[in-house]
Amino acid sequence: MAENTEKTRYSDSELQEFKDIILEKLRVAREEFNELTKSLNSSNANGTDDTAGTYKTLEDGSATLEKEQTNQLAARQKKFMDNLEAALVRIENKTYGICRETGKLIQKERLRAVPHTTLSMEAKLKQY
Repeated sequence: MAENTEKTRYSDSELQEFKDIILEKLRVAREEFNELTKSLNSSNANGTDDTAGTYKTLEDGSATLEKEQTNQLAARQKKFMDNLEAALVRIENKTYGICRETGKLIQKERLRAVPHTTLSMEAKLKQY
């Protein structure tokens, strides 16, 4: 095999390295997601029932805003986990690390930083 031929996919050992990175990110993401959903499920335990009505209204507004922000974070975390799981499927299919726009291999540095990406920097920059 000639040295100058361009690789069309990552080797099994390279894929295993990426799989390890993704599994670790997925483990951390699941923990964070569980914490977020736990805080969403727990009721307001601040015990503000005995405070004056004015403060109660402010607290309720603040609690609602906080809950919305936590909901958004949980949704973002869920999407991130879904993307990581999709990347694991691509590893199994041996299509991981191939840019869906250019068909070329995505640089290892980019995959290490954003392991669920499906675009090379070249393709990503063309989007803007």
